[in-house]
Amino acid sequence: MRQKAALDDPRIAATAWTRFRRFMGWMALAGALCVGVALLALRAWAGPMPIHMVIATVLGVWLTFMLGTALMALAFLSSGTGHDEQVLDPLKEDYPLDD
Repeated sequence: MRQKAALDDPRIAATAWTRFRRFMGWMALAGALCVGVALLALRAWAGPMPIHMVIATVLGVWLTFMLGTALMALAFLSSGTGHDEQVLDPLKEDYPLDD
């Protein structure tokens, strides 16, 4: 049986999710900066771009940036709150530990 800890505690969960949302807000701004740099680089390299290329670039760069950021932030959130330590390994006795 799991013990109540980590993200099961409402206070810890509220603090962790607040930090996660604040971090994602800042990363959304950084992603917008990356979009601007990408658009400027494409304009310098290829000249004027059709609106469809601009829209595709904005969506592609920003969504890719945000997806990578969100996945990494969730990994740190899980590890930092102790949520990873709650996992029970049913095969723990089946394999030897490397020392």
